[in-house]
Amino acid sequence: MTDSAPLLLERLPLFPLQTVLFPGGWLPLRIFEVRYLDMVQRCHKAGAPFGVVCLTRGQEVMAAPRAKPGESALHADSEAFFPVGVLAHIETLAQPHPGLLHIACRGSQRFQVKHTHKLKHGLWLADVEMLPADLPAQVTDDLSGTVSNLQRLLHTLSTQASNDQQMPVQKPYQWQDAGWVANRWCELLPVDNELKQRLMSLDNPLIRLELVNDLLEKLRVDTAR
Repeated sequence: MTDSAPLLLERLPLFPLQTVLFPGGWLPLRIFEVRYLDMVQRCHKAGAPFGVVCLTRGQEVMAAPRAKPGESALHADSEAFFPVGVLAHIETLAQPHPGLLHIACRGSQRFQVKHTHKLKHGLWLADVEMLPADLPAQVTDDLSGTVSNLQRLLHTLSTQASNDQQMPVQKPYQWQDAGWVANRWCELLPVDNELKQRLMSLDNPLIRLELVNDLLEKLRVDTAR
């Protein structure tokens, strides 16, 4: 393998969710489905990540198939998800009682799904190609307002949270990193998952932040409150 060859991960366990995880993002999860309990415990023990992908069809919790007239039950409740996801690394794990796990994960590198396989109990495995991380990019002067507004918003949220673990954005803060600032705004903005997915998939952090700035102006988000 040459230095320019893409890094491939084989049989990465996937966790399809109705949310978009971003690199550097914080993701608390409550795990109770059999298909994920063993997977999460194995990943935690091995110090290995799993992959988070955003659903385009289906539910986070697997239910008995229900078909509409003329539709097969298999198609009615089958899961489908976007092909670009993010690795999730487990940072905390607690087991309040048997059959329930509370975990908190941090997003790291993006990946492209190449092949998938669904096990009998519903767990998805995938062969994935890792995508390049954002190149370092300073927040430009014309986008500095996105930083000050995010700082004010997080200060407001911190006064409402009972502890740091409840904050949607976790330290370390990287105020001068355009990709980090853009990703945190993408997580917080009230926009649909399809738009968040498109923003996450962009490979230019400055363009992502410029689009976030446009969204802030369009939505007229008052972060000073």
